[in-house]
Amino acid sequence: MSDTPQQERTEQPTPKRLKDAREKGQVPRSRELTAALVMVCGAATCLLAGRAMLEDLSAVLRAGLSFPVTSGMDSAALTEAFAFGISGGLQVIAPLLIVLLAVAVLAPTLTGGWSFSVKAMAPKLDKLSPLKGLKRIFGAKGLVELLKALAKALVVTGVAIMLLLGLADQLLSLGSGPVGPALDTAAGLVGGSLLILSASLVLIAAVDVPFQLWNHKRQLKMTLQEVKDELKDTDGRPEVRSRLRALQQERARQRMLLDVPTADVVITNPTHYAVALKYDDALMRAPVVIAKGVDEVAARIREIADTNGVPLFEAPPLARALFRSADINDEIPPRLYAAVAQVLTWIYQLREVAGGGEWPERPSINIDEETEG
Repeated sequence: MSDTPQQERTEQPTPKRLKDAREKGQVPRSRELTAALVMVCGAATCLLAGRAMLEDLSAVLRAGLSFPVTSGMDSAALTEAFAFGISGGLQVIAPLLIVLLAVAVLAPTLTGGWSFSVKAMAPKLDKLSPLKGLKRIFGAKGLVELLKALAKALVVTGVAIMLLLGLADQLLSLGSGPVGPALDTAAGLVGGSLLILSASLVLIAAVDVPFQLWNHKRQLKMTLQEVKDELKDTDGRPEVRSRLRALQQERARQRMLLDVPTADVVITNPTHYAVALKYDDALMRAPVVIAKGVDEVAARIREIADTNGVPLFEAPPLARALFRSADINDEIPPRLYAAVAQVLTWIYQLREVAGGGEWPERPSINIDEETEG
């Protein structure tokens, strides 16, 4: 006996489990719905086209009965007459057969959709086991099927009794009328009664369909451990995902550092934070953060900026505010426009006096705690 207690299946089936079940041919099916629709459509076809079918069948029957006695010993004539009778009868009932076949094929798709599985067609030895067969018969599924059979019998019997009681006078009056009209009336009564009896099966299907959908989901329910194992198989193990995230972050950091030489200024903390800004008044509404980082990444940004002649501007409150309020390739927030404008103005003035001239006064950047946060 295993020391690990068996977990209860409390989790709803995942999309992957539902997909795997469909591939194995495990889809919700209601035989009661199929039977009810086949019966209803068959009865409706007989009611609508029954007279024409009877007339055509009568013609085929008369042709068969008018076979000449002198040809009774002619095997070729007998074969031809037999073939004519079979083909003629099939042609007459072909519309009914087509309707029944189409409904029988399409009805199951109303609950589980189209499903063709080679795995479901493969032979399974466990189905040949007498013990498992007895379990299916006397188990919960067998009990449900027994209850459905009893319910169908009760419903059909009840409807049939009500029909007989309601049509009793018409049925008794058939014997007092002419044969031809009486047969027409009887055919109409039989066709209508068959349609009503068939429609009564829809009541059973209306109960069976929700039950089959619920039972299908119940059978595919998963334990919490099965859900976790599936996530591991689908998305990879945690250590693998962590490694992938690290690689993605490293590549993003490398792409970010390639943009640092194009920056107009790098605002620093001076050592903990570094934020590189770029501004082109012809293309941008506001300065854009093209790189940012802390500690080692900040040091790398400062190093690249210094190597490529990008000015460094030490303003700890502004550096922290920019780092916290804007992501890579985002415009700076409006509340920092004024402070950044002072820095960029000073940078532009430095470029103008690079060839000589009076050195501009370095601006003093003040950001209160509310703006910084």
